[in-house]
Amino acid sequence: MSASNTLTQSTSSTAGTTSVPAPVLDATGFVMPAEPDILNGVLADINAAFGNTLTTDLATPQGQLAMSLTAIVGDAYDQFLAIANGVDPARAVGPMQDAIGRLYFMERLPATATVVTCQCTGIAGTVIAQGTVVQDGAGQSYAADNPITLDATGTGAGTFSCTQTGAVACPAQTIQLSQSVSGWATVGNAAAGVTGRGVESRTAFETRRQTSVAINAVGPLDAISAAVQALEGVSDVYVTDNSTDSPVVIGNITLAPHSVYVCVSGGQDTEIARAILRKKPPGCAYTGNTSLTVTDQNTSYTTPPSYTVVFQRAAPTPVYVTLTLAASLNVPTTAADQVRTAVLAAFNGQDGQAQVRIGTTLYTSRFYASVAALGAWAESISITLGFSANPTSLTATLGIDQVPVLSAESINVVFV
Repeated sequence: MSASNTLTQSTSSTAGTTSVPAPVLDATGFVMPAEPDILNGVLADINAAFGNTLTTDLATPQGQLAMSLTAIVGDAYDQFLAIANGVDPARAVGPMQDAIGRLYFMERLPATATVVTCQCTGIAGTVIAQGTVVQDGAGQSYAADNPITLDATGTGAGTFSCTQTGAVACPAQTIQLSQSVSGWATVGNAAAGVTGRGVESRTAFETRRQTSVAINAVGPLDAISAAVQALEGVSDVYVTDNSTDSPVVIGNITLAPHSVYVCVSGGQDTEIARAILRKKPPGCAYTGNTSLTVTDQNTSYTTPPSYTVVFQRAAPTPVYVTLTLAASLNVPTTAADQVRTAVLAAFNGQDGQAQVRIGTTLYTSRFYASVAALGAWAESISITLGFSANPTSLTATLGIDQVPVLSAESINVVFV
């Protein structure tokens, strides 16, 4: 039994003692006693109040009362522990994490929509207006993010965002016309769409908070990244630069001399360009495949100057995963679908991991825990991945212009 702790009531001069161990708040944080120790202390207090003549059997009325009091004390300690952890950015969750974010003028990002790049054909000069809707094979609608003008050959490409947020899969070759536009003949998607995500997770929020401390700066790459990440609809950003007098190859991209490279997935082109213009160093050149002219929004100008901003649009890159599991009588009939769902959740960061980002290396170890959590029947023999069907590698490294895309159709589940 723990040593007694003296308790003094502020409204009375009467002092009492308790055998219930007290919590400790020290340099290591808030340390609460174990509930079995609290229960022993409560039983000792009740017994002492009745002259040490009671049995401490938990089946007795006094035992039941002791367990109820222990639950009350334990719950109070749990709530205080949650508050203590909530002021630490490394442990905060939910409303406490939101409160920390507000200190940095951050709000949790809402769910994002799946974005698919579509190829359009028709009469040269035809303009497909922003907001024009197409549809996939499952009946999901997608709206054009920006106006698309068909060139002299009658072709044009642009991105369309799903009108429903969340992890909506859009496989390749599934987009079709849904809305009539004069001069527009066909639409299709050669690659799968970049799958959207749910409301920003705890891990993703904390990662963005760490980056956001640079958002008030001008010049550092982190400031550019933080400003672009804060835009609505942006799901990922990769920023680097070349400060030398000669072209430099980084990953799979050649950066022009003295240029900044910003690769973005999602978001509106004009908003991205303005965010980059606000944060990049003066006189710095650009490297990228998307060029826009934007006007300085500083209200002190009578005639605001305009600037051409260049950035990179991330190319959706299909990822293929093959999982080989042990066959047994315990394997359910829905096993393959369960495995695919678990792999997709891990890939999209819905299991608490950070999302797979532009330019990073994807490891097969990312999926083992999620598959094993399905049950004792889910015994993985091997997992391989890559950028083509029937992958054989344990890792896959994305270019700094590539955003990974994984769909259920590209996950092969084999039982042997």
